[in-house]
Amino acid sequence: MSLNDLLDVLFRWAHLIAGIMWIGNSMLFNWLDRNLVKRAEDAELSQGRIFMVHSGAFYEVEKKLLAPGEMPSQLHWFKWQNGFTWLTGISLLIVVYYGNGAAFLVDPSVRELAPAAAIALSAGSLVLAWLVYDALWHTLGARHGGLATVISLAGLFGAAWAFTQVFSGRAAYIQTGVLMGTMMTGNVWLRIMPAQAELIASTTSGKPQDPVLSQRAKQRSIHNNYLTFPLLFIMLSNHFPATYGHHLGWLALFVVMVGGAGVRHFMNVRYQGQLWLVPALVTGALCLGGLMVITHLRAAPAVTITEPVPFARAQEIIVQRCVPCHSARPSDSLFLVPPGNVVFDTTEQIRAMVPRISARAVEQRTMPFLNRTEMTVTERAELGAWISAGAKVQ
Repeated sequence: MSLNDLLDVLFRWAHLIAGIMWIGNSMLFNWLDRNLVKRAEDAELSQGRIFMVHSGAFYEVEKKLLAPGEMPSQLHWFKWQNGFTWLTGISLLIVVYYGNGAAFLVDPSVRELAPAAAIALSAGSLVLAWLVYDALWHTLGARHGGLATVISLAGLFGAAWAFTQVFSGRAAYIQTGVLMGTMMTGNVWLRIMPAQAELIASTTSGKPQDPVLSQRAKQRSIHNNYLTFPLLFIMLSNHFPATYGHHLGWLALFVVMVGGAGVRHFMNVRYQGQLWLVPALVTGALCLGGLMVITHLRAAPAVTITEPVPFARAQEIIVQRCVPCHSARPSDSLFLVPPGNVVFDTTEQIRAMVPRISARAVEQRTMPFLNRTEMTVTERAELGAWISAGAKVQ
């Protein structure tokens, strides 16, 4: 295992663990907020309480503001789960997409970019997105939340579309996810945490707490809440080339983001006593249906093959364009072992993988990886014609 592979495994594992902790905490506190019960006998500063049963005992949880000087001796903060999720995510971005000469980030068939330029564009967009988003909600969002929401969504969709025009398909999805994660982390560390620190400082010094600080922090927390489900899909998206590799991959991503946020919305409103299960199921079904429709829309063929393509020609293309990576001993220095353990060294191995060749090289065009071996559109069409005719090997 190379150092790059070792770091990939290490950061990916840590990212998964931290993400589960962060998102799990976020969903738990969101659930608590929406299920608190305010009773007449509760103190004035109480915002409600709830009883729960778990691990063989009962829990009583109360949410409240504190009277001046009423600071407890022990106070737990929930911040490092988010911090480690973002740090490990950025580390993965550097190891996987910025390393190896930005090989995973740049796809020449999408846009010819020098590695340094691609990395600068990737990193710069994260900083710019946070500055624009934060300024928007500091100004317009304080007075016109609805309009700020529309502008924010338009900006997010616009960024996602722009990434598909400059980066490889899988990198565009991941870049969108990192952008969302960066805004969520900025919310936690630069807006929510400072507001909580000010509340603590006021309480410690014997001053009344400013409820506006709580409202602003809650606003950013709600933003994070709605971004959670779309971000989780993006974290898994590398396993679904039918989405990121599609010529309408940006549209598939839009559908997932809207559908995921929609399902999360209906899960939120259920705590207000509103009908939620049927709308959530319908939203999820529409999202999946939209993905099915979009991923089955084929781009017009750039080349049409009218003559029969013999196996000898198909094998020639595979050996030249696929075997450098998909061989028992890959000649491409980027891969020490064949990706996915897929090998095309023999006729039998090629025949066994015909469905995969059709999906990845002909339909989705996500193989060869980032088209490193420069398979032409004519060669893809020839492979498609050979497969359509029965993929005969004799």
